[in-house]
Amino acid sequence: MQIEKIKKPVDLFISSFSIIVMVLLVICVTWQVFSRYVLQIPSTVTDEIARFSMIWVGLLGAAYTVGVQRHLSIDLFTHNLTGKKKQLSNIIINIFIFLFAVSVMVYGGSTLVSKVYTSGQISPSMQIPMAYIYIALPLSGVLMMFYSILFAWDNISKLNQTKGVS
Repeated sequence: MQIEKIKKPVDLFISSFSIIVMVLLVICVTWQVFSRYVLQIPSTVTDEIARFSMIWVGLLGAAYTVGVQRHLSIDLFTHNLTGKKKQLSNIIINIFIFLFAVSVMVYGGSTLVSKVYTSGQISPSMQIPMAYIYIALPLSGVLMMFYSILFAWDNISKLNQTKGVS
């Protein structure tokens, strides 16, 4: 199974969207500094946009790093593994990533979004529902789940191929 066909469009979407949001973040922070120190009239809207953009960039960036397998890992024990042991290790790691994404990000994030939405909490300056901001948490979790399933499946396929060869 070639995972790149499935993974590449998702990677492209996440990276493109993150770049756009990061550019928005830089523009907002630059305008915030300019308006505060040069114009002497600080902009409250750009401060809020910058904060919300940072949330989205951070969470989608985390999902993207899982997708390119550059996430934080402690490879002290797995560094020297090869062959079947390496494939098995990768499968276990992706199962743990999946479990974390399901429990903390998707379930916890959805609970947060639901509570914030039902409470009617809105942002102070822009007057938009905060649930729209927090939706980045379960969305990022779903993307991490997608990647972990994809990589686990790929490692299972490779493990089965090595079994057939032996």
